[in-house]
Amino acid sequence: MKVIKRIGWGLLILILLIGLALAVWEPLSISSTAPPPDKNYEVRIVRDDFGVPHIFGKTDADVAFGVAYAHAEDDFDTLQEVTAMTRGRMATLNGADSAPIDFVAALLDVDGTVDRKYDDLPEDVRALLDAYASGLNKYAEEHPEEVKLAKLFPANGKDIARGFVLRSPFFFGLNGPIEKLIGNEPLLREGGPRLSGDVDDKTIHPLSKDKMLTPVGTDPDENGSNAYAVAPSHTEDGDTVLISNSHQPLRGNVAWYELVVHSEEGWDFAGANFPGSPYPFLGHNKNLGWTNTVNRPDLIDIYKLKLNQTRSAYQYDGEWKPLQKKRVWLKIKFGPFVVPYPQIVYRSIHGPVILNDEGAFAIRYAGIDQLDMLTQYYRLNKAQSFEEWQAAMAGQGVPATNFIYADAKGNIGMFYNAMFPDRARGYDWRGVLPGDTSAVVWQKSLPFTRVPALINPQSGYVMNANNTPYVAAGPGDELSPSSFSPLMGIENDQTNRSRRSIALLEKANADGTLTDAELRTIKYDTGYEKAGYAGAWMDQMTALELPIRMKDGGQYINAQKLLAEWDWNLDGKGSADALALMVLRPANKAHYQRGEVPKPEDILKETVDHLMEYFGRIDPPMMDVLRLRQGDVDLPIDGGNDTIRASTLWDVEEDGRLSVRHGDSFIQFVEWDKAGKVTSRSIQPFGAATTRPDSKHYTDQMQLFVDKKLKPVHFDPAELEKHKTSDKIVRR
Repeated sequence: MKVIKRIGWGLLILILLIGLALAVWEPLSISSTAPPPDKNYEVRIVRDDFGVPHIFGKTDADVAFGVAYAHAEDDFDTLQEVTAMTRGRMATLNGADSAPIDFVAALLDVDGTVDRKYDDLPEDVRALLDAYASGLNKYAEEHPEEVKLAKLFPANGKDIARGFVLRSPFFFGLNGPIEKLIGNEPLLREGGPRLSGDVDDKTIHPLSKDKMLTPVGTDPDENGSNAYAVAPSHTEDGDTVLISNSHQPLRGNVAWYELVVHSEEGWDFAGANFPGSPYPFLGHNKNLGWTNTVNRPDLIDIYKLKLNQTRSAYQYDGEWKPLQKKRVWLKIKFGPFVVPYPQIVYRSIHGPVILNDEGAFAIRYAGIDQLDMLTQYYRLNKAQSFEEWQAAMAGQGVPATNFIYADAKGNIGMFYNAMFPDRARGYDWRGVLPGDTSAVVWQKSLPFTRVPALINPQSGYVMNANNTPYVAAGPGDELSPSSFSPLMGIENDQTNRSRRSIALLEKANADGTLTDAELRTIKYDTGYEKAGYAGAWMDQMTALELPIRMKDGGQYINAQKLLAEWDWNLDGKGSADALALMVLRPANKAHYQRGEVPKPEDILKETVDHLMEYFGRIDPPMMDVLRLRQGDVDLPIDGGNDTIRASTLWDVEEDGRLSVRHGDSFIQFVEWDKAGKVTSRSIQPFGAATTRPDSKHYTDQMQLFVDKKLKPVHFDPAELEKHKTSDKIVRR
């Protein structure tokens, strides 16, 4: 008995020691990151009525330091997530759901790219990245109680660069083939059927089941945006107008953060960035501005490798090349413990490699192993003319994203920006390519002069709403598909927002003039066009013979009749709006993802059952159902998925209501008058301090946002002085 007791106590002590080790080993295994070069920075941070930071510095580096510090004051939680993501420690911070992000960072060799390319960046760009990291470190030093992971700070410029490398390719869909290959699922041709020789529908990878393999919010299946520019010849007052209407997650590491920067080195800009960026990604300076929408050209190629029997080498140009192999340890938080989880990542000459039951598949994608996007965004911020802006664009660092441009001289343009691979003819680039020949392994991108662009069209406007670049202005001003090689993989998609935008712009522009009121009405439009997938889907829904596999078809038949009478507008005024809102979401998802369309009877049943369970009726007011919620503020909101006024995605709350988490986010209207003077207005869904519930700026823009109102951007420092609510100096 005593022996058993001794064994029992010994086992208990062993378990406790193992538990203690799992709880504390992870930070001990992390080497401290070298801090940025020891430099002094001084910045003045002025906040306006809505808490938006206006950052003043002598040098651009000073300003970048202040950008990080000001953002940390408002949302240090998200900045820590981004920093953890760049270090492969996301799962340590957030648990198993974040493990795929750490795996993908290793698969893409993010660290290797930064190590190889960082020193090649221009000195002023590296100075900006180091300064931004120093701003994060400064805040962390002053607020150690807010730091969530040991040895997360100090950060340095390479950490900031890693965030760009990891997130960029997922905006054009890199998650798709990675998920399919890991899960042994069929690879799909763009808009087409299963590829011949595709893998079976099996799951063998421990990270593939019910996991997202992308940094939060960067999945293009959930992204969107609208963008418009109008020439002075077609506005009521002769102004040039730029409308930025990005659709992003309302929270998280790709949620917009509004800011204004002023440097004595000539960097003056008002716009918004993502957490982890030292500069805005969109907005305006005194002379020009731009905004972005996600585009989805074919920028990813898949190669099947011929392996030897031991799967240690692959055939390439008649030789056997060793398959690079590296063991990585995912450090996953489970309760109080951090558990090491081993994974193997592979790489070939082509790029990252995934092994599954069908063999080895290599992936090559636009922007692979480069950091030039860091330089391009900075040069765009500093450009002062259309010529300088186009020169920055020609640097081709941003792998994909449409740019809608406008300036004080009245120029407008739509650029279907992408790093199009310079592909060889004679291969099916939409299929799986042979991996044993260098003939199909492209080495460069097509020059910027080959990018589809529409500049100063006769219609007087350009637009994009995540649609084909061949529809970007009025009829007669379109780009011709015949002018571009099919090897570029340019998309042909239309969205409801693109169809609706053109229809409304053409109607308003019939007299040759677009007024401010008309542009505001268009931007906040909640209607659907009956053409395209929406019309086809609703026709199927209303033509169903009910009940189908349903015990009581009465409510479903009533819902079907209600939908047949719907007015095609999600303005919250119609009795069928809640139904239409919910049944259209799956149809748009299938259309936008180019995936399988669900069965309409299943979607109708799910929607009716939900409304009956939580609201006791199939026709509740839509704005009782769809809500914008933050803290204690709970407001009704209109719009839906793929309406110009976008309430794209939502979480189903405990009360059955739909809390919007993705859609209209940062909105900005910019105008240059006849004299070239710029003014702008903007709005955000919540406020400047999105993760600070005790701040008055946690929710102070919500009512304006749902009321479709804008606030002034105090870009002129003299005007800002009349509206400042705080003024501080931060030094390092």
